Amino acid sequence: MKVIKKELKFITLFILIIFTLVASNQINYSTSMNNNQTLNACVTNGTVACYELYEKPILPTPSPNIPQTEQERFLSAIATHFPTVPQPGSYEYILLRAYGAAFIDPDPTVKFPPKVVFNNEPETQAFQSTLAMDKITGTNNCYLQKSAAAALNKARSQQNIPLKSGYGASDCTRNYATNLRFWRKYANRNTLDKVREGKETAILGVVAPPGASQHLWGLAIDLRVSNAKQRQALYDNGWFQTVENDVPHWTYLGVNADNLPTLGLKNKVVRGISYWLTPI
Repeated sequence: MKVIKKELKFITLFILIIFTLVASNQINYSTSMNNNQTLNACVTNGTVACYELYEKPILPTPSPNIPQTEQERFLSAIATHFPTVPQPGSYEYILLRAYGAAFIDPDPTVKFPPKVVFNNEPETQAFQSTLAMDKITGTNNCYLQKSAAAALNKARSQQNIPLKSGYGASDCTRNYATNLRFWRKYANRNTLDKVREGKETAILGVVAPPGASQHLWGLAIDLRVSNAKQRQALYDNGWFQTVENDVPHWTYLGVNADNLPTLGLKNKVVRGISYWLTPI
């Protein structure tokens, strides 16, 4: 009799512990229900097995470490291609924020630069020499990385989507000299110094600083898009606008629009144009 009373006291104490854990969200509802049913059976049977069964405490199952914020999802998505994130506030961080959306592309055949800005033509050429490129159908000398070219050619087979210039290589993959020439057309050394210091960012939606253009990567193109059907064809084939206020500029992301929030990009509509931007 004394043994049974001792067991019942222990079981009663354990029931109180279980309810306390449930109330404090330390175990989930389904687990507590199963435990309560087992405890009720133990109380009814009054066996020593109950004491042995609950001799060890029941611990909550740890939940996986899933990225929750847009920034966490973005940094997780680009980690494969860009494992070292520049220091916030640095020139490289400013450029990653403006042009880094392309790094979320999960396609293993797509190649990315090891940094967000090339210092000169030799660095640019060294990277571009590693790229597998294909020509855009119906153009004179417009080349992109194979996956990007195939996706754009498919979109253009579905809708008439002309290049910004109508035909030219400058709309597609550019060399360092072309990037520099465009910069000098819209900005100067003083502007670049302000960008480096974080005092000027609006220019980044007009032209990329020397060595920083997505066009150097073979993953961007300038297009003349004027209607919803053209846009939808591009969206369906993984092409999106990712540089705020640069309306002709399209970037190959390699996924459909439904996946972009999952990968951390945020949508922003500016003057009727839908941009997918980095959250950093």
